[in-house]
Amino acid sequence: MQRLPSAERRKQLVEAAIRVMTRDGVAKATTRSICAEAGVSLSVFHYCFASKQELIEDVMETITAHSVTPVAARIQPTADVRESVRAALGTYWDHVLAHPEEHMLTYELTQYALRRPGFEYLARRQYEQYAAANRALVEHLCRDLGLVLLVPAETLVRYLASMIDGLTLNHLVLGDAPGAAAVLDTLADQVVQMMRRGEPGEENAAPGDG
Repeated sequence: MQRLPSAERRKQLVEAAIRVMTRDGVAKATTRSICAEAGVSLSVFHYCFASKQELIEDVMETITAHSVTPVAARIQPTADVRESVRAALGTYWDHVLAHPEEHMLTYELTQYALRRPGFEYLARRQYEQYAAANRALVEHLCRDLGLVLLVPAETLVRYLASMIDGLTLNHLVLGDAPGAAAVLDTLADQVVQMMRRGEPGEENAAPGDG
């Protein structure tokens, strides 16, 4: 077995865990099955992770980053606010369409964490990552295009997260990609209505942001 740095082994085990959980479900993903998927011994797992909870923490952060990171990379506001918002939403949605099984797993992981005492913080951290991605989009738009929000920034961040989360689950159950795209179009229109161009010297802060 090739010797790798601990950080590389951890990454290898996390990606193997994602594959196993996607295929078999979280409950059936044992440390033994994850090690078999990664092609390593159990001793390697215990060297890299203090517990299965620690592994699941890394799994949740990694799988969330799979969909969040591409959006952050595509936040390049253009002069057209609506186009900028729709492009960012489209980048996330492309990941949903390409990897529906991973997104299905994110919901399973959320429920898994919420139902186990001591694991609840993992679900909270997962949704904080979603909020951070939406917050970055809002901040980029305001800063680069000189926009002022007509609602509190955190209200818009939560609104975006709630809409996208609900639409993703709806799509996983019902399918209908064209229908989902139409909802994203509407969402982009609504987000634009919550913003306006700022006056020279006006701060890009939303009402109630203190």
